[in-house]
Amino acid sequence: MTKKITLLPGDGIGPEVIESAVNVIKHVAEKFGIQFEFETRLIGGISYDTYGTPLTDETLQTCYDSDAVLLGAVGGYKWEELPHHLKPEAALLKLRKSLGLFANIRPAKIYSSLVDSSSLKKEVINGTDFVVFRELTGGIYFGEPRGYDNDKGWNTMIYTRPEIERIAKLAFETAQRRKGTLTSVDKANVLEVSQLWRKVVAETAKNYPDVELSNMYVDNAAMQIVKDPKQFDVILTSNLFGDILSDISGMITGSLGMLPSASLGTRYSLYEPVHGSAPDIAGKGIANPIAAIASAAMMFEHSFEMGKASELIIESIEKALKQGLRTSDIAQKGDKVVTTQDLTKAIIGNFDLIYNEQALGVFTL
Repeated sequence: MTKKITLLPGDGIGPEVIESAVNVIKHVAEKFGIQFEFETRLIGGISYDTYGTPLTDETLQTCYDSDAVLLGAVGGYKWEELPHHLKPEAALLKLRKSLGLFANIRPAKIYSSLVDSSSLKKEVINGTDFVVFRELTGGIYFGEPRGYDNDKGWNTMIYTRPEIERIAKLAFETAQRRKGTLTSVDKANVLEVSQLWRKVVAETAKNYPDVELSNMYVDNAAMQIVKDPKQFDVILTSNLFGDILSDISGMITGSLGMLPSASLGTRYSLYEPVHGSAPDIAGKGIANPIAAIASAAMMFEHSFEMGKASELIIESIEKALKQGLRTSDIAQKGDKVVTTQDLTKAIIGNFDLIYNEQALGVFTL
């Protein structure tokens, strides 16, 4: 079978990490006997420089016509002074809204080989494995009215019951397949929109009696992720809070270069590393490709129902880390610092080793 993937490399290190992910995808596809067709489009700052807009209608249509979208990163210093609707980041907001990508899934799992790369103590983070469900198409990022003048700025945080219910349903279903606990994060002590959030989540929880629900204020949640991350299994939260908490989660793993993400809707799906465009290291061949490659693993799982392929990619990453291979962002004394390309090649080589060891020729899709 042939599946179509739209590639949106974007700005900064985006093209480099997407190239790594595509190399892995092609290799996995060959092993599993699946065909992929790739179409590359511009997005973000490079799209603005070329077309005068960070997201063209043609690029959006290409995404509509694909089975999955793989995105690198957008943004950079040179576009910071643009109006809100022309900033590279505006392309992401429009893309998420247009594709109906209401659920952003960001796993935060500590690779055993990297427990010493975090700024936190090894005994605090070792064994951490949770996932953040961030509502992605509502909240303060999309609420109207919004704007600013010389004397004031204003934004509107708004959620409707259906918006909360659909993200909560996915989070509870995931909790059922994991450890059976879910933490809903809000600011219900001061925000009316959070009071509705908490009410709707509690009502949804009645349909999942096997999942233990707890509530936590966002400021406390940020503290607890740093203090005791192992206490969490599934975290459910709104757009703004999820943006902040998932980045905190990235730093306890050692680097944002380690975190993948999936953005899902009822029909479309998009996968992207959590990290930014890092223009200061773009073109130097030192970007960490692991988050992009792990995002490709999530694509195999969620868009193509190839859970075994996804599992093997993650095992291949772990094996490369156990071999002491590191890009500079996660390197410690004694590690072998390698380039983006070399780490990618090592992961692909490990995939072959693991694939052959498990005699995967007998597996079907």
